[in-house]
Amino acid sequence: MKKAVSILVISVFALIFAAGCGGTGPGGLFYHSDGAGSATDRVFSMTPAPSSSVDSMDSTDFFSEFPLSEPWYDEENDEWRYEPFDETDDFAFADESPFKDVKTSPLSTFSASVDTASYSIMRRQIMNGSAPSGMRIEELINYFDYDYIAPVPGSEHPFSVFTEISEAPWAPGHLLAKVGIQGKKLQSTEEIINNIVFLIDVSGSMNRPDRLPLVIESMKLLLSQLNDNDIISIVTYAGNDKVIADSVPGTEKDYLTRLLNDLTAGGSTAGARGLLSAYEIAEKNFIEGGNNRIILATDGDFNVGLSSVKDIIDLVEKERDKGIFISVLGYGMGNLKDTVMEAIATNGNGNYAYIDTIQEAKKVLVHEFDSIMFTIAKDVKFQVEFNPETISAYRLIGYDTRRLENEDFNDDAKDAGDIGSGHNVTAFFELIPVGAGDSGNAGNAVDPLRYSDITTTGSDDFMTVKIRYKEPDGDVSKLIEHPVGPKALQQQVSDNFKFASAVAEFGLIVTDSRYKNESNVSSVLSRAKSAAGEDTFGLRAEFLDLVRRFERQS
Repeated sequence: MKKAVSILVISVFALIFAAGCGGTGPGGLFYHSDGAGSATDRVFSMTPAPSSSVDSMDSTDFFSEFPLSEPWYDEENDEWRYEPFDETDDFAFADESPFKDVKTSPLSTFSASVDTASYSIMRRQIMNGSAPSGMRIEELINYFDYDYIAPVPGSEHPFSVFTEISEAPWAPGHLLAKVGIQGKKLQSTEEIINNIVFLIDVSGSMNRPDRLPLVIESMKLLLSQLNDNDIISIVTYAGNDKVIADSVPGTEKDYLTRLLNDLTAGGSTAGARGLLSAYEIAEKNFIEGGNNRIILATDGDFNVGLSSVKDIIDLVEKERDKGIFISVLGYGMGNLKDTVMEAIATNGNGNYAYIDTIQEAKKVLVHEFDSIMFTIAKDVKFQVEFNPETISAYRLIGYDTRRLENEDFNDDAKDAGDIGSGHNVTAFFELIPVGAGDSGNAGNAVDPLRYSDITTTGSDDFMTVKIRYKEPDGDVSKLIEHPVGPKALQQQVSDNFKFASAVAEFGLIVTDSRYKNESNVSSVLSRAKSAAGEDTFGLRAEFLDLVRRFERQS
């Protein structure tokens, strides 16, 4: 029976693969269950659900558990097996931040990040039975929404700032500080006209069911969110680039859908040529005051043309300065060039998400459409100054590829992260209070410091959070300052703190951080479960299931 079911699944897999290469659009359905009735008993559908189902999904069908990778026959156990293609994956990461002595290095400066790719990559790795690799902890934390209160209409700044401090769950004697910002949600985006270019990788490496077929369905979802007045173009690239559609109005969605359905994969990867063509079209159709954006869908392999990351970054930075932004959707495993995709999105004033299922595409392109498409602030930077009278040492958790020099904070020429409509961003610092132990040495401060003369200030603050940002069409940054006093230290913390800190702790575990201390899965599960809240789309239940699965596999 087990073998028969396996053969049936492989047959369906083959049909979907064939359909994905045939030009009429993929179809079919996979179901997999571990029999426990958990939130990871998912359905994966390569055919998009009707639009009404997007708003009615519950936690039992939000994500797929099916591991989309090539099957091979395990003769010893007489069954088909699925293993991820991870031997050539290339992830962007940097060494994690060490503890820094507040007396010699009182400032922590970093760029905001709303990317989420690491979380869905981690999910796929765990579902495939692989050890997570290439994780950026801030992307795990920021995958989830937190119910921070948005700034009231008419506020001077587009952000509200939230801070909490409590005991560090994994490090007795240490404190954990959460810094969160909530961006305002634009009241009406229908008045903003979109000039969107779909840039789609159709090279040979995309010729798998979890790549081009899933890209096609993702682009259909995005297309469904665009308005009649919007302008849509489609560029593909393989051995050569090809303009499939140029400045087609949003009223022609049926025509654009047919073009998407006809796409097939094959050939080499002239990604740089495709980028150039996409930017040429975006410039030609540029809309003053509109949203001019390229959506790049790829596994990230640019092996023909301008293949160095520096060349690609130079291109996207030049176009970014013209007001054309680029967001990146990553697909597939085994040839995943996470390094390239993260660099393109970061330097192109866009977002980077990894799409492993059609349900993830719905999360990113339907439910988070406004936050992905409409920027409310650009070049958002954080600088946190710690008070040496209360804090001996600190460590920023994650943001290792987002660290900035302290001088960069006041340098308006320095690029940083961008925040979309309704986005929130969360960061954690592990703190060593004064008297709790030695912290070592680090760095030098360069700016005038709030706490440089404690005898004069007499401050009992823990820290001051400073944020710089620019208006979407601005060139001069604005400053927000938020002192964090002793009232921020709480025994009873919010559910936001509990759940986000559980995700951060899990990040320490899966990255095998040298600072994980007493981190453990039981602590993660207990805290996350107690703070799951309403969980409209089942994302937090999904996280709990992933942690349990990781525990079983470890």
